[in-house]
Amino acid sequence: MKILRLGFYALAGGIALFFFFIFLVWAGLFGKLPTEDALRNIDNYAATEVYSADSVLLGRYYIQERTISDYDEISPNVINALVATEDVRFFEHEGVDYRSMFRVVFKTILMGDNSAGGGSTITQQLAKNLFPRKNTARWYMPVVKVREAIIAKRIENVHSKESILTHYLNTVPFGDNVFGIEMASRRFFNKSARRLNVQEAAVLVGMLKANYTYNPRRNPERSLERRNVVITQMQKYGYLKENQRDSLQQLPLELNYYKITHSTGLATYFREFLRPQLETWCAENTKPDGSPYNLYTDGLKIYTTIHSSMQKYAENAMESHMKELQKVFDQHWNKQPWRDNPSLLTNAVKRSPRYKSLVASGMSQGEAMKAMEKKEKMKVFSWEDGDQLVEMSPLDSVKHYINILQTGVLAMDPNKGDILAWVGGIDHEYFKYDHVHKDTRRQVGSTFKPFVYAAALEAGMDPCDYISGSRVEYTNLKNWSPGNADPSEYDKKYSFAGALSHSVNTVSVKVLERVGIESTIRLARNMGIDESPLPEVPSIALGSADISLMEMVTAYAVFANGGRHIEPRYLTAICDENGNVLEEFEYYKKKEQVMSKETASIMMQLLKGVVEEGTGQRLRSVYGLNNELAGKTGTTQSNADGWFIGFNRRLVIGVWTGADDPGIHFRTTRLGQGANMALPVFAKIFQQLNKDPEFTQTTRMRFPPPSRKVLYRLRCDPVREDQTFFETLFGGKQEEKTETSERQYGETREKKDILEAIGNIFKKKKKD
Repeated sequence: MKILRLGFYALAGGIALFFFFIFLVWAGLFGKLPTEDALRNIDNYAATEVYSADSVLLGRYYIQERTISDYDEISPNVINALVATEDVRFFEHEGVDYRSMFRVVFKTILMGDNSAGGGSTITQQLAKNLFPRKNTARWYMPVVKVREAIIAKRIENVHSKESILTHYLNTVPFGDNVFGIEMASRRFFNKSARRLNVQEAAVLVGMLKANYTYNPRRNPERSLERRNVVITQMQKYGYLKENQRDSLQQLPLELNYYKITHSTGLATYFREFLRPQLETWCAENTKPDGSPYNLYTDGLKIYTTIHSSMQKYAENAMESHMKELQKVFDQHWNKQPWRDNPSLLTNAVKRSPRYKSLVASGMSQGEAMKAMEKKEKMKVFSWEDGDQLVEMSPLDSVKHYINILQTGVLAMDPNKGDILAWVGGIDHEYFKYDHVHKDTRRQVGSTFKPFVYAAALEAGMDPCDYISGSRVEYTNLKNWSPGNADPSEYDKKYSFAGALSHSVNTVSVKVLERVGIESTIRLARNMGIDESPLPEVPSIALGSADISLMEMVTAYAVFANGGRHIEPRYLTAICDENGNVLEEFEYYKKKEQVMSKETASIMMQLLKGVVEEGTGQRLRSVYGLNNELAGKTGTTQSNADGWFIGFNRRLVIGVWTGADDPGIHFRTTRLGQGANMALPVFAKIFQQLNKDPEFTQTTRMRFPPPSRKVLYRLRCDPVREDQTFFETLFGGKQEEKTETSERQYGETREKKDILEAIGNIFKKKKKD
């Protein structure tokens, strides 16, 4: 009897001690517990999402990759699989399942049976997800369990069962740095959580037991076994019929793995361009509670002007062409473009982060170069073989990457200024440098010439003024003597149409002489080249200035837009996680008329001539484009840069191609010209647009017909082949002036009309 009494007292004391322990945890002795008021507003870190103009998810900014879903946005199959597998009495208990808890105590702790399962309810697991365990020591586990039980009870007091399930599924980790059912669904099956079928839901719920072990990408066999266990549980508790279980378990494991990271997905360079601007916006704007928005945790929705299909077509075209062009470049140099100039490689090595870190650590230059020759495993970019893990020295890595050509592609709506596609380089994971935005500048070559001719028209010059293509030596400019790619051009005279379509350098410089450098630069600034330095030198007529692709496309939009300038726009709205608009970004409805409509119309006709019979005619002859298009190619000194900017009334697309180091380039203009390096990307984009009915209005858009006055001003032939007779008739060959100045041509309209009439007589006689 005494023993029984002692046993009773011991038991009572133990129970009292247990409840006293619970009280101490509840009182906050082991750490403060969240109140019910705090639990009413459960905050989850949510990724900010970036959307295209047609509502396609482009990517996210996040600490934890998570998207918050509402209950009705989650498939019932997920809910059923979760309850059947993790907490079958979820809808009956109030946060703690005492039956499960006692089962764990007796079977697992006292009897050592690990097959008994865990005792935590979904609500307790939610508590663990919301307030992660900071101390995981074995002796501290009773404190952890009691804390989670108390928090679970409080959660149940302030949230419905549906809300608890939603919060749990939004917070649970699925591995691969993915949090929440929506992100897991998109990652593994490329669909929303709303559309998950039974077997897909079973795969994801099965991962909750061990998200690495049962990861369907890493361990497909284990994932399949676990999926079938979940399906069995669903049948056992009435969510499936027996025949459904059998048929579903026979199905193979099918994934549609789609991973969007900061360096993958659509418009990667554009999203990185946006990031600092959005961070600034968040710092300057506050939430209702007065705290600033956080780009990485507040689940903002960013809506942009990018069109997902056009972006995809631009990326496809870039990849297709650059893969081909790189192959030609590798064969051209046998993968050694520094062969004729070894200093290119030496300088590239010295610029490399590895070399700089070695020298900074105290090594001499010789020691650093020797260390650069040691091989190690590294992942490298390759068009031919894709990403490869290879054994390569840092020196070999520099040789590999110095050889790779880059590109930039930008598409813009010239009427609204909306940026529709942005491709900053060939692969954002390996090459972070963006070749589109205003901080990135390269020599523009002949793509600058239209600004010279437009300035000349604005100054009153006539597009039918014939200008000699002869070569001139400018004695006041250290005997500078610009030449033409084709020597036969020196013996001809050109109208604006002929000079622009054939990109005659000598004529462009003479036109610049007459209109003046300052006038040309002023017009270029007004058209949108507002940040890049424009040197006041005659060579600017040939595109010696370094200008960004963004500025060039903006400026060309003026030609397509009737002479009006419009600022580029790339954001349309920023919303909070619930879709409430925080700020809208309207396009600039007020457009500044920076050149006359007549000049813009004439330039449009001249640039159409480039495509019809000039340096851009490959669009017709090679790529079969019948669209009404205008544009201009550009090739810089030594073929370092290839450009093409083309447009119609609804779309302007600019393309730049070259190596990051201008010293790396093709040796022949045949391969290095803009028509070969850049134009094909434009052409391949338009080929895809032509096949897409959504862009029919864009691709079939025609230029407005020129007025009678414009047609009259363009009535002349582009080139005069034989000038000898006329030069003799009117006093012999004129000497070319050797100093730059603002001047008008000496020929009068009457003299030109006489020449034209005589020319027609000779043509007729020749024909007869």
